[in-house]
Amino acid sequence: MSAANHLISVHPDDLKFQFELEKQSYCDLKVTNNTEHHVAFKVKTTSPKKYFVRPNTGVMHPWDSCIIRVTLQAQREYPPDMQCKDKFLLQSTVVSQNTEVDDLPQDTFNKEGGKKLEECKLRVIYMAPHSAHDSGEAFGGNQMRRSVSFDDNQALQRLKDERDAAIRLTQQLQQDLEILKRRRNPKSVSGFSIRFALLVGLIGTAAGLLLNLLSSSPSAE
Repeated sequence: MSAANHLISVHPDDLKFQFELEKQSYCDLKVTNNTEHHVAFKVKTTSPKKYFVRPNTGVMHPWDSCIIRVTLQAQREYPPDMQCKDKFLLQSTVVSQNTEVDDLPQDTFNKEGGKKLEECKLRVIYMAPHSAHDSGEAFGGNQMRRSVSFDDNQALQRLKDERDAAIRLTQQLQQDLEILKRRRNPKSVSGFSIRFALLVGLIGTAAGLLLNLLSSSPSAE
């Protein structure tokens, strides 16, 4: 939920920055005037050298809104445990109609003199960037895909080797059968030939089925 006051509402109610060394980061605040009056606002922070705020002061017309961009300057070291103690204060007060920013008196945002001044406090949250995490996932995914592809290639090569061995065995058996045909017992040769033919056929069929199954399976993505 956005931080809500009588005069203005602010969203979001926390300033969140993606923190990376040597890089700027920014967070946008949407400030809305909830009244029929002209409302002036001013942004203050406990660490003005670390942040760049534009606009840091402004005047909103009735029911109007504006965007305040808060930029975290590039930092050279990480804060302890990624915790930030910086705070922001958004002050607001009603001003007279048609008042411009340059016309605001210097004491506009002083509490002295019974002036009605509302304040909205915002804390700062540092978040680790997602890029390193995403890169790690992408790297791990690529490594996994390469590993799966390598295993598939090995299995495919083994099946090809088995198929080639089965072909060589078939050729050798055919040569042996031709030699046996020249011997004296045709009946024995015939029975022997049928058994070897069945064996060779089973080996070739099994190797062919395994090779086709692996070749037709979808590759890992």
